[in-house]
Amino acid sequence: METKMKPLRVNEAAEALGLSVACVRAWIASRRIGFVRLGRAIRIPHAEIERVLEAWTVPARPRRNGH
Repeated sequence: METKMKPLRVNEAAEALGLSVACVRAWIASRRIGFVRLGRAIRIPHAEIERVLEAWTVPARPRRNGH
C-alpha cells in the first residue's frame, strides 16, 4: 500500500522553501502557489513544493576552459 504524505501547513511549507510565512501567504493570495482549502485551513501539497522548486531552479553554467 502506498503511503501518501500529508499536505503541509503554511508554516511548514515556508520552512521547506526557506521563505517567511508572510511570503507564502502572499503567494497563496496571488495564486502563485497551489493550495488545498479544508474549511478555513490551508494546506500545501508536497507536489506543489516540488513544482515550485523545479520551476524556479536556475541551472548552473557549464565551466569554461576546465576551471
